[in-house]
Amino acid sequence: MKYLIPLPLIAFVVFFSTIFSSIFSTTALRAAETYDIVIYGGTSAAVTAAVQAKTMGKSVIIVSPDKHLGGLSSGGLGFTDSGNTGAIGGLAREFYHRVYKQYENPEVWSWERREDFANQGQGTRSMVHDEQTMWTFEPRIALAVFNEWVEEMKIPVVREALLDRENGIKKEGTRIISITTLCGKTFAGKQFIDATYEGDLMAAAGVSYHVGREDNSVYGETWNGNQVGILHHKHWFKPGAVDPYKIPGDPSSGLLPQISDCEPGIRGTGDHRVQAYCFRVCMSRHPDNRIPFPKPEGYDPEQYELMIRVFDDGWRETFEKFDPIPNWKTDTNNHGPFSFNYIGFNYDYPDASYERRKEIIEAYKWHQQGLLYFLCTDPRVPKEIQDRINQWGLPKDEFLDNGGWPHQIYVREARRMIGEYVMTEHDCLSRRTAPRPIGMGSYTLDSHNVRRYVTAEGYVQNEGDIGVGVPRPYSVDFGSLIPKRDECTNLSVAICVSASHIAFGSIRMEPVFMIFGQSAATAAVFAIDDDIAIQEVNYEKLRERLLADGQRLVYDRRSAPVQGVAIGTLSGIVMDDIDAEIKGHWTESTARQPFVGAYYLHDGNEGKGEKSVTFSIPVPEPGKYEVRLAYTADPNRARNVLVCIQIQGFSLPNNDSLLPGAELIGNTADVAVLVDQTKTPPIDRMFVSLGTYSFDEEAVITISNAGTTGFVIVDAVQLVKKSP
Repeated sequence: MKYLIPLPLIAFVVFFSTIFSSIFSTTALRAAETYDIVIYGGTSAAVTAAVQAKTMGKSVIIVSPDKHLGGLSSGGLGFTDSGNTGAIGGLAREFYHRVYKQYENPEVWSWERREDFANQGQGTRSMVHDEQTMWTFEPRIALAVFNEWVEEMKIPVVREALLDRENGIKKEGTRIISITTLCGKTFAGKQFIDATYEGDLMAAAGVSYHVGREDNSVYGETWNGNQVGILHHKHWFKPGAVDPYKIPGDPSSGLLPQISDCEPGIRGTGDHRVQAYCFRVCMSRHPDNRIPFPKPEGYDPEQYELMIRVFDDGWRETFEKFDPIPNWKTDTNNHGPFSFNYIGFNYDYPDASYERRKEIIEAYKWHQQGLLYFLCTDPRVPKEIQDRINQWGLPKDEFLDNGGWPHQIYVREARRMIGEYVMTEHDCLSRRTAPRPIGMGSYTLDSHNVRRYVTAEGYVQNEGDIGVGVPRPYSVDFGSLIPKRDECTNLSVAICVSASHIAFGSIRMEPVFMIFGQSAATAAVFAIDDDIAIQEVNYEKLRERLLADGQRLVYDRRSAPVQGVAIGTLSGIVMDDIDAEIKGHWTESTARQPFVGAYYLHDGNEGKGEKSVTFSIPVPEPGKYEVRLAYTADPNRARNVLVCIQIQGFSLPNNDSLLPGAELIGNTADVAVLVDQTKTPPIDRMFVSLGTYSFDEEAVITISNAGTTGFVIVDAVQLVKKSP
């Protein structure tokens, strides 16, 4: 039987339902906390975005899914992956300046004397007084800087507030109206910024993104996709060296743990895989500030059988990435064929539920804690390794609420937006120029391994690790921070930016994320002021403000700021690499101190025999001059760097400054000297003497990478006049 509802009653119901809906909607909006700019994320980029928004007079809130501010910058990555620090400006540089000021306080040096640490490692401290920055620091110091910064700026922070990714985004057309967390809090805003490592707000708002490696054909790249057969970095097994089977030589016994049975595939093809994660573990070797590495629940020593086979093959680089930070601590990174990276166990992390992500994070923690415990206790570990690892432990004064273990896993990549402009390797390698620069990147095209498999020859191998140097800092385009207009018009993305897998491998550095946070917030403020979509922001106006606020947008090698020792402070005649004749592709870097001028050069450990740098130095008067070569030492350097000196006469070096390992070969018009660049130069930790020679009008010194194994470094040449 059918019941007919009178039309007047239907109209009555519709009318009042509309009224009540409007009332309830208005009530809900009133219940929301309303700000000009809502930032979702607790990372370093979130902090710089909030500081910039507040500085420009806007109300802003940080809605952080995490308990602690700073992300990886306060979560263990204290040995900053900076690339060329001359490309870092604005609030990012302000952060490292604030770190410097923290270390000016003598009370901060709890376990080590400041003078014993200064200028060690990766860009520890600028040598120029007006560039007072420090790039190597403890997690607790970074955390203090972030907390003090937001308190100073009176920026509200809501912590441990996870976005409701299913129902927490309210949009009207292409505009986000509000976001709601799982705990029921709602935040309304005019502009939104996603500053998470995962891109959760971006994805929930319906913005296009990619996970995994694109096929090389997508953007016409070389270093994207499957990298099978590429073995030019340090994180592979020696070819044909390590058996993958439980019983060596017996495939029927099954594969050892952490080896996939996948096929090698074809180089350059795309897939769903993302590079491996790890924790950047902070370790202490001070006896009074050390917690023994814990034995994880369910510890299984057989998980680390591959480690034993690597040791049996003669590998002894366990401690090469125990990078020093102040107070006898390290920022410890993955290194070698089997290490902290839990390869292949994170493919689903980017799109995974919160519960699944927790499982993945716990698996990584279990793997790393198990490996450390294994190295400390297993009798199969070589004694020299075990004795040394047992000098280390977790720090008592870091991560106090987490037993000394970092609170942030290193999410090297997750989602990547497909926005208005996609950064590719062509941008990073300076083959094209971003038309609307909002900051710069400068790090190597870098991807960690994505899988471990069995080769056709029956040996274990890793795949996906790339380390291709960029020739110079490059500009990042504004379009890589914003979605396509038809998807969202009031959202910026500060971390999961629009880039290919391999371009993101260079971009994904903490200083760059801080740069993006500031630039995204600046654009958001202009969009609010002009009542326009974020895509309509006038670039010239944006550029002018970014430059006024100290951002560095375009690289000019001639005007690059001095990051190292100024030539004017050095004695004798000094020629920097910027004035030398360069043959082949050399990469500019500031990753190690001390050096001369704006940067030094390295050959990327590639193109052997194809690269050289020639210094042609006029001499004011004929006579004898001591020739000194500047370079930054490191264990990954070449031990036999060939330096040729064109002379009119020569005398053998008779001073103690000639570097052990440097040797003269030949006694003709061209003298060749071999230099071991793994050893620290004895003269001011920068220069090594190559001997004393006679020059009439010009000294010509050429450094070549021919016949070398390892990175070749070129920085500067110094001539010191000798008495007749």
